Amino acid sequence: MAQTPIPFVRDMEFDYGAPQQVSPLIRRVVANNPGPFTFRGTGVYIVGQGEVAVIDPGPDDQAHIEALLAAVAGERVTHILVTHGHADHSPAARPLAARTGATIYASKLPVRKTEADVRMEAGDDTSFRPDVGLDDGARLSGAGWTLEAVTTPGHTSNHLAFALLEENALFSGDHIMGWSTTVISPPDGDMDDYLDSLEKVRARDFDTLWPTHGPPVRAVRPFLDAYIAHRLAREAQILARLEAGDARIPDMVRVMYADVDARLHPAACHSVLGHMIRLVKRGRVASDGPPGVGSAYRLTG
Repeated sequence: MAQTPIPFVRDMEFDYGAPQQVSPLIRRVVANNPGPFTFRGTGVYIVGQGEVAVIDPGPDDQAHIEALLAAVAGERVTHILVTHGHADHSPAARPLAARTGATIYASKLPVRKTEADVRMEAGDDTSFRPDVGLDDGARLSGAGWTLEAVTTPGHTSNHLAFALLEENALFSGDHIMGWSTTVISPPDGDMDDYLDSLEKVRARDFDTLWPTHGPPVRAVRPFLDAYIAHRLAREAQILARLEAGDARIPDMVRVMYADVDARLHPAACHSVLGHMIRLVKRGRVASDGPPGVGSAYRLTG
């Protein structure tokens, strides 16, 4: 099965720390934390005018927090929403709430620590706790806007996206990114959950996706079709490497991700592990013990 090209969108004009009106109801402020996992930086979204919500406030960096406060000067921040507890998304939530009086909302599920050998750009924010935990379908509203929580596990077990009903748009966090595929790192990341969540988002037929990193996705249906097909093609590629005689994930990654920044290979190993766990559950692959990055694998046929 050939790799399916994804129509990535990577062009993005902005100035760090400067609010930018990107839709009638949405402003974006980009934090100055670029990197291999954050692309140009964390895009913080401000929803509404006068009475606003802030989505994924980003890193606990004083200059960044001051830029956010300047962006909402004269307005009331009522809600702070967090898609998941990674250190490029959630740490600014508590200091921003302390300065504005806003309530912090996120998943009811706790942040789980990623395995130590995986290099996430800024790591897990295991101290993060929302003021209010949200279930799927919970709605929050302000002056002229309504946000709906959409549970999208896969990248993390507690990942939430937020639908802006007035614009039929989804703030997709790290679940779907226009510039790159998403890292699925077991045990917290789960490939079955991820594929199910992609199908869930595709069924909603959103007009626009606003990832926390990178520019928006406007052609949502063809992008998601390619995103899902890419994952299934990657799975077929893993089966082909096993058939070719590769037994260990790092050996597969060197071939399968030869054109990807080597700094991302440890994360790629965990995405491949996510597929491998899925294949073991389905009885197509066997492992020499519990599935892990260092385990040996073989086809069962």
